[in-house]
Amino acid sequence: MFLMRIGAPGVEKPVVRISDETYVDVSDTVADFDEAFFGSGGLDRIRSLVTERAAVGQVSRFAGERIGAPIARPHQILCIGLNYRDHAAETGQAVPDEPILFTKSPNTLIGPHDDVRIPRGSTKPDWEVELGIVIGKRTGYLDSVEEARDAIAGYVLVNDVSERAFQMERGGQWAKGKSAETFNPAGPWLATPDEIDDVLALGMWLDVNGVRRQDGNTKTMIFDPCFIVHYLSQFLVLEPGDLINTGTPPGVGMGFTPPVWLQPGDVMELGADVLGTQRQNVLGPR
Repeated sequence: MFLMRIGAPGVEKPVVRISDETYVDVSDTVADFDEAFFGSGGLDRIRSLVTERAAVGQVSRFAGERIGAPIARPHQILCIGLNYRDHAAETGQAVPDEPILFTKSPNTLIGPHDDVRIPRGSTKPDWEVELGIVIGKRTGYLDSVEEARDAIAGYVLVNDVSERAFQMERGGQWAKGKSAETFNPAGPWLATPDEIDDVLALGMWLDVNGVRRQDGNTKTMIFDPCFIVHYLSQFLVLEPGDLINTGTPPGVGMGFTPPVWLQPGDVMELGADVLGTQRQNVLGPR
């Protein structure tokens, strides 16, 4: 299934995408794609409902509605740094022995086509196309990597927007450079695992103003999604609906010589196999 939320910010309704043109409305059964939904087995509950409604033509057509993030604001957004071998190389840093963990404020989450705003005092805003994992059930102290498969509700496309000066020149605390408002576009949909043949064979790309900047593939990941979920479960409890950003392939702005930073008026476009595409206009500070 492909879960989406459409409508104005704060009043999005949950739907399931059937095609580029159509969807099944499940808002009469589901309040939202949130912690309560995922934690209570919501995916299993709506699967047959969606099939039945689609079979009898009980579908609606997209009509230009805003697309929100495919999940409601999560309990937490966790992020893995330097998780692609080729990205670690472009930054001149060693391949990590264990996942590098940092957090991102949950209120950074926005829709895939919403505007991204550069924060006040920013000098080095950057882009990062990433694969996101959405957790499907309360998870802690998993016994094996294989067990992690059952904890994953699905995958989403995310743009882990970053402010490098805040991240690396203000005490080395990455959360500072990751948590400005609008810094986590997600969507357009959540793809359940059965929709993806191989999560480690997804092409990913990102353009700025029509120029290809990132062109990578999840096959160069250092730590795969199941390993990440198992690993994190040894240190903290993952809640249903939590989002994990799993790192970016090469081509970020800081990796160029000289570096290339986002500017007001820029347009970011990005996508990944199966997971759809995004487009964001970049705005200046408030």
